[in-house]
Amino acid sequence: MRHANKKKRIGRSASHRKATLQALSTALIRHKRIETTLAKAKALRPFVEPILNRAKDDSTASRRQAFRRLQDKEAVKTLFSDVADVIGDRPGGYTRIVKLGQRAGDAAEMAVIELVDFNDVKPEGSSGPKRKTRRSRRRSGGGSSAPKAAAPATAPAEEKASTEAPEQQEAEAVASDAANPEATGNPQVPQTEAGADHPDAEQGAPAGTGEPNPEAQAENQGRSGENRG
Repeated sequence: MRHANKKKRIGRSASHRKATLQALSTALIRHKRIETTLAKAKALRPFVEPILNRAKDDSTASRRQAFRRLQDKEAVKTLFSDVADVIGDRPGGYTRIVKLGQRAGDAAEMAVIELVDFNDVKPEGSSGPKRKTRRSRRRSGGGSSAPKAAAPATAPAEEKASTEAPEQQEAEAVASDAANPEATGNPQVPQTEAGADHPDAEQGAPAGTGEPNPEAQAENQGRSGENRG
């Protein structure tokens, strides 16, 4: 009776199936990656992983059990010398199956079976399921995302003031002094008023001088002579 004793028969008898799996296991241990049909890859995984797990214990009993399953001395040496050191920290799941699509001749499903620790890159042309990347929103934190207000542009006004002509600046200064004479500390007195108030104005002397005017004296002497005559 077959109580829970189901196996992948892969279309072969027991002896043929055993020889096929031994050859595939030996090739996988030597090359670390082989290409075969998907059915053979699925049948190879439960056959070869117990052998890989036994390689962690490097003893005579473990080597004899591995040789009983593989029937290849070179494969056993490679298993305990090269592979055991790399897969020592892994608790299980030593192989990976990657689908490649259908074969051109008979449309058989092809796949690659490989050792996980020796092959980190998927082969080209694999049609495995694509993982959707999740995009997470990053919080802005304590800072605000509003842009800072730009500083007022004062450079053009300063350039304009510096480029004004010096003559125009002097003219504006003179005009401001004339409009507000008290601010300069030197008030200007009109000549007409100064000449009227000056004591020499009656004597005919020119305004602003202390000497008498000769023409005015001659006129005064002529008038005085007429009055006497």
